[in-house]
Amino acid sequence: MSIIKYPLSTEKSIRLMESENKLVFIVDIKAKKGEIKEELEKTFKVKVVQVRTLITPEGKKKAHVRFAEESPAIDLATKLGLM
Repeated sequence: MSIIKYPLSTEKSIRLMESENKLVFIVDIKAKKGEIKEELEKTFKVKVVQVRTLITPEGKKKAHVRFAEESPAIDLATKLGLM
């Protein structure tokens, strides 16, 4: 089973992508930050700098993922069909 379920494309997540080189994903509730980072780096061949997680009131886990300068978030968003 995949740790990463799907990317979010809300207005706020698009703004984060443009201003802070971040993408927001809905992930498995049991996933740890290290596992999320590893999965993204392996699957999409990108360099992850930071992963922050939170659990929403609906019981879903969101991961805010910041990418390194050499891996623009907008490129990954285009690959995932968000743009």
